[in-house]
Amino acid sequence: MDKLTQGWVQHQRKAAREEDALGKFECPICATEVHASFRKFRDHFRSKHPAEAGNCQIEEAFKKCSPKDHEEGDHDPAKSQSLVAGPSKVTSDVGAASSKSPISGNRASTDGAGNDLERLNLTSDGMSSSRRRSEQICSTPASVAQQPGPSPSTPGGSGVRLGKRDEDFVRGTNPSGRQLWIASDEATEAFENVPGPPQTTQTQTRLASSSTHRRSSQHRRQRNAGHHRAQSQRSYDTARAVEMIRELVTREICSDQLVPEITGIYSGIILLESKCMEYGRTQLDVDLNPVQYKALSGLHRSLLNEYHDFLLASQHPSASEKLKDLPSRLFIPARMWRHGIHSYLELLRRKLPGSHEYMLSFVYIAYSMVGLLYETIPLFRDTWIECLGDLGRYRMAIEDSDIQDRENWTRVSRNWYTMASNKIPRVGRLYHHLAILARPDVIQQLFFYAKSLCVPVPFPSSRETVKVLFDPLLDPESTPENLAPVDLAFVRVHGLFYFAKEEHKDLLHSSMQEFLSRLEDHIERKNVLWRQHGYLTGISLGCLLLGYGDKSNVLMRVIPKPQEEAPHTVESQQSDSPMEDSADVEPSENFKMAVELAARTYKIVIDRNGDPSVLPCIHTLLVFYQYMLEFAVGRQYLEDSLPWAETADVLNYLVRLCDFGPRSEDSLEFPMPEPGDRRPLPEDYALRGLLYTQDYFPEGWFDGAEFDETHIVVEPPSIGFQRYERILWLGRRIAMNNGRLLWDQNEKKFFARVNDELKDEPIG
Repeated sequence: MDKLTQGWVQHQRKAAREEDALGKFECPICATEVHASFRKFRDHFRSKHPAEAGNCQIEEAFKKCSPKDHEEGDHDPAKSQSLVAGPSKVTSDVGAASSKSPISGNRASTDGAGNDLERLNLTSDGMSSSRRRSEQICSTPASVAQQPGPSPSTPGGSGVRLGKRDEDFVRGTNPSGRQLWIASDEATEAFENVPGPPQTTQTQTRLASSSTHRRSSQHRRQRNAGHHRAQSQRSYDTARAVEMIRELVTREICSDQLVPEITGIYSGIILLESKCMEYGRTQLDVDLNPVQYKALSGLHRSLLNEYHDFLLASQHPSASEKLKDLPSRLFIPARMWRHGIHSYLELLRRKLPGSHEYMLSFVYIAYSMVGLLYETIPLFRDTWIECLGDLGRYRMAIEDSDIQDRENWTRVSRNWYTMASNKIPRVGRLYHHLAILARPDVIQQLFFYAKSLCVPVPFPSSRETVKVLFDPLLDPESTPENLAPVDLAFVRVHGLFYFAKEEHKDLLHSSMQEFLSRLEDHIERKNVLWRQHGYLTGISLGCLLLGYGDKSNVLMRVIPKPQEEAPHTVESQQSDSPMEDSADVEPSENFKMAVELAARTYKIVIDRNGDPSVLPCIHTLLVFYQYMLEFAVGRQYLEDSLPWAETADVLNYLVRLCDFGPRSEDSLEFPMPEPGDRRPLPEDYALRGLLYTQDYFPEGWFDGAEFDETHIVVEPPSIGFQRYERILWLGRRIAMNNGRLLWDQNEKKFFARVNDELKDEPIG
């Protein structure tokens, strides 16, 4: 190994001396002195002038430069020729001499290290030959030409034998007998400026040829000398063709170009819609095989893609206003849900459990597509939110094996519906969907079903769906698991009021008594956990008094249609008196019993003096009573049933707890908290959107606010003080329009008028 290393060092020194003997050039660009070797010249060009570092450009510059030896009068034609061809004769002689004479030393080392040195000399010869060819045709990369490697012995070369190590590298002959590669002009042009892979040992050995090979190379070089200039021009053209494009050329799309594109997409939508509707009708009662399922899924997926393309094209920044309005005028979002998603999901649902796998797959496909539209088409974001909630509900409904997965999708769907209801709180459809997802919490289910019927845009289907909640509980012998008796009695009472059947009258009385008798102990046991169920109970009682939105209800008849103009005031209600006078309807027996149930529940709650867990329920009930007592009909049927003395006691207790400042003392405006503490109460989200809260909250009250579920159990002190002030403000509003509850401005106290006598029993 030492001899091999020493031989390689000697070879490198010899090559360096030969390069020094060639003299020096002056660079035609920077006038820097460079060795008159093409390799040195090329390295200088690539490091100093990278912009001009193409192989052909380097070759042209190499020809034009003048060596300093020539300028000094040392011109030698043979030496000038060697500047282009490279040092061939010297290295060839060295290689030949090395192959003919053995290395001095022990003869036994000739087969080992001596052979290595001889192969090294052959390699250097091969490198010189390869370098001469590459420098002339300007094609072979430098990384290939400069790699050393062993060379097999040729018939006309030295008599060096292959040792055992050489046998490991024998690859055999080409079985086809065809020539593998020829350095033709076409190959040279094709591979110009393209870096090749590193050469293998066998390739390098082919490059290291014998004296016969060198003579043939010299002959080939002389033959191609006449075509050198034309070849250089072709190489230059090729180099220009492979230049990197710095930036793609983009063309703006005008509105006129979008019109035919959108027209073509819409034609595809019409065709696919007709196919989907046809197959939806014909395959409804047919057993489908896997191939048919896949075909139907592919058809509906193609339709979804067409809808997606149509929406993207119509909402393009270059589209005109008419094009951007096309999806709305053509009802594209609704058609996408109806024909592209819902109809196929319903078909698959009817074929469960055989279609479970395909339904699961299509739910994921549709969810991904609608999620993409939610991000890219914000114009219909409210629609996409509801669609995502529906898809999450489908995914939840078909999950039977993994309970955790089912709960996760329930939570996902609930979040989408809650987000949608916050954007359009007056629409009852979303509360109906939330009621389905609220299982098994029957109090939440009852609240959402009731709210879906008591909003400006009620959802009539809730009247049928709510029976799924009521029917199992109407049996007095039924005792569902994990359901508190007081909650069971409360929901059963609502079910009996809802059906209003004469045969259920006795059961109604007993259920009311059971609920009222258990309520106080239940509140004591639940403590702060009853905050949420407390305000849900208060809102459900308000919806019960409205007859679940029944237009024939005596209170529903006096509620005006939602107004978008002025805020709700006493004067605006008085202007609606003709409508109130027309509501000359005798209330039913069930309505009177509902009034009694609400009043007795309110009394049980308000009798819990100083318990903060009942304040959310008191707040929601006072919101309802304050609104209805502004009407003569409300005062007629509700005023005498309420416990005014207990109400005055609680209000006076809250006066002592908080700072009854000027913000709520003599003002009808909503008590706004301090700027840093402005946040809706947890029950505000539940009250939002109801018929009797349309003018309760100030404009922008919910802007940027999100419901924090952690406040159900642990509330910040600021929320508690806001609730105190809100309840006191409602008491002031009731006292201004009611003769049973009075406010003394001088004493800062509430008084109750009972049988024409003022009563004030402060809490000790």
